[in-house]
Amino acid sequence: MANVALIGSTGMVGSHILTSLLSNSGVNRVDTISRRAPHAATAGPQTKLTTFVSDDTSKWGSQLAALTPAPEIFMSAFATTRGNAGGFENQHKIEHGLNVELARAARDAGSKVYVLISAQGASKDSRIPYSRMKGEIEEDVKALGFERTVILRPGLISGTREESRPLEAGIRFIASWAGKVHSSLKDGWAQDADVIGKAAVNAGLKALKGDVPEGSEKVWVVEGKSIIELANES
Repeated sequence: MANVALIGSTGMVGSHILTSLLSNSGVNRVDTISRRAPHAATAGPQTKLTTFVSDDTSKWGSQLAALTPAPEIFMSAFATTRGNAGGFENQHKIEHGLNVELARAARDAGSKVYVLISAQGASKDSRIPYSRMKGEIEEDVKALGFERTVILRPGLISGTREESRPLEAGIRFIASWAGKVHSSLKDGWAQDADVIGKAAVNAGLKALKGDVPEGSEKVWVVEGKSIIELANES
């Protein structure tokens, strides 16, 4: 059974990753590090969940390094928005900086598998700042040399966010409608947050066992419909 550490547990996808981890019989212990307590921790007692809550993100790395036992799998669904960060420069500094810093701390602590929630179109060479930032995070994490790195690149993430994003909500409504007509109209460009969460957990556990596709022994990238297929695996 695996010990897992997770950052981003209070976000749209991260909260579903946490739920999937807690319900998975292959997971022994889950440690979360976040600015506020994840919903799962406040909803009721959780025997295998330990949380560390602090607004001071400079403490997160040392907390991760001090976990005992060390997590075999480290997962990140951590992200912020340009608006919340106060501009793209700060968004890049926070999202890129913290993701890479904590990935390094996890590697140094002995984590074997790293699972990152990235985004469709991520590329360090992209002309789109957001996609370029996501690509830079991917490249810098891969360079850390985990035994296996898993990168999920969902398209539009459908589901309900706590924060209001009217334009995105409209697109999510279209995705939901398309999915009800036929899954083929949606699956390639939009995936539900709970599905992404299940896929991330399944991928992490499979990677820990070495059960990865041929040619993906070091870095396994999962996109589009493959995310949905992975979520449906037992």
